[in-house]
Amino acid sequence: MIDLLKIPLDDKKTFAMLERGETVGVFQLESAGMRKAVTDMRADRFEDIIALVALYRPGPMANIPVYCARKNGEEPVEYALPELEPILRETFGVITYQEQVQQIARDLAGYSLAQADLLRRAMGKKIKAEMDAQRERFVSGAVERKIAKPTADAIFDACAKFAEYGFNKSHSAPYALLSYQTAWLKANYPVEFLAASMTLDKSNTDKLAEFCNEARRLNIKVLPPSVQTSGADFEPAECKGEPAIRYALSAIKGVGESHARSLAAINGSAEISAVGQSATPAFRDLTQFASKLNPREINKRTLESLAAAGAFDDLEPNRARVHAAAESILAAAHRREAEQLAGQSVLFGGESADAIALPKAEPWPLNERLRREFDSVGFFLSGHPLDAYAAILARLRVQPWAMFVRAVKQGASAGRLAATVLDRHERRTKSGTKMGIVQLSDQSGQYEAILFQEGLNQYRDHLEKGASVLVGLQAAIEGEDVRARIVSVEPLDVAASRIGKGLRVVLRDENPLAEIARRLRGPGDGDVSLILLTGSGEVEVKLPGKFSVSPQVAGALKTVPGIVAVEHV
Repeated sequence: MIDLLKIPLDDKKTFAMLERGETVGVFQLESAGMRKAVTDMRADRFEDIIALVALYRPGPMANIPVYCARKNGEEPVEYALPELEPILRETFGVITYQEQVQQIARDLAGYSLAQADLLRRAMGKKIKAEMDAQRERFVSGAVERKIAKPTADAIFDACAKFAEYGFNKSHSAPYALLSYQTAWLKANYPVEFLAASMTLDKSNTDKLAEFCNEARRLNIKVLPPSVQTSGADFEPAECKGEPAIRYALSAIKGVGESHARSLAAINGSAEISAVGQSATPAFRDLTQFASKLNPREINKRTLESLAAAGAFDDLEPNRARVHAAAESILAAAHRREAEQLAGQSVLFGGESADAIALPKAEPWPLNERLRREFDSVGFFLSGHPLDAYAAILARLRVQPWAMFVRAVKQGASAGRLAATVLDRHERRTKSGTKMGIVQLSDQSGQYEAILFQEGLNQYRDHLEKGASVLVGLQAAIEGEDVRARIVSVEPLDVAASRIGKGLRVVLRDENPLAEIARRLRGPGDGDVSLILLTGSGEVEVKLPGKFSVSPQVAGALKTVPGIVAVEHV
């Protein structure tokens, strides 16, 4: 058990993580502005976090670059008077806390603590008559202590400017402590920290996607949901000896908390989590799964959502078949329950139970499988529609969204990106014209871009939900965000056709030939070669004619049993 009140406040691992700006999930330090500030500051002591929490607000925020430069020795620390050094030393001469304003008034102008608090309140309210009276009191008190009037006026002005929005250290310190504690947990227990954070935000798919990306960046594998092993919440796990996070069933859309708890109870994931080790699979097949299912706690929509999310992949990799079998699974569960209520001696799920007959169904094409997964999970978990275009995108030299954002913040204003359309909405502007708001996604994140009526009329057909496109963007920074506007759109297949002129299909044997012939489309403008792997080497056969060689065709071929690889050439 970790006692957070006893963790060291000088943990090198924690401050190294903060200096790298790896603050996803860290209390108060997650925003882009905070991330930049803590990186620029090179925080290496708890007092830096206290100061950052106090400075990161309107008004004092302007002092963050000065604090960082002075802390890191990039500019000298200066004090208007020697008397200010003991008051401002810990913040490198930068007025940071309301308590410092009060102490300046007491030490330089002879205020009592009660009078100094009245000064602080007056500065915050900005009432001119009250401020004029306080200025006269402050300056006269300072002059009595042999401080030149112009210097006293300048110090009063500096205090007044800060106090308009200043924060008090007594509030900043506990906030900073929570920030440090969450940073310490992430730096020292990243798997457990991210699993807990994801459980806390499991209803927020945007946050879940961000945490999944963070886990992958930290080389922590996010295991897909599974009715065999997943519990209701996100759990730390292992995958081939490497750290991992097991996806929560309750984070799947259409699977409520009670549904997830019911499934966790029958697969034993709670017990597995408690002992921290894996066990034998909970179910041999879908028939045994149905034998343990309580049909009064699970409905058809829940089973369909689980199938779309890939939660049955361990039992049946063809998601389309499981999705189509949802009613059969429930019917089998109802039969078993009825037999138990009737007191029959042969329990459903024993060796005499009839196996569930899965309907025949073609596997969903990659795009449809990912689209259904997105609808069920809220983001692309097992892959992304653009993965099929990897070789093409490398040749097109497009930027991922995350890289584009960094470029814009460094001064760029335009770029070309590949994206999948998640959604599109249209609304009227104040002038009565239409504008489009398009939700886009690539492997690095999701984002929103707008286009106005002329562009909407020109590109509307290309921006249908699920389409993969090449977009030209113009962007600008608004606050901490990058706002993007679409200036051009081209279907990614059209762009790909200019680059990829053929496919190489690698086979283990001749069995897939009939399925290949069925899935190849013509006429097209690409060549297709079959590479047969034999004991003595490779045999290459170029097929006569021209075919469509789009990434969709390549993706469909990859699902055929017996095909080792499909490559664009």
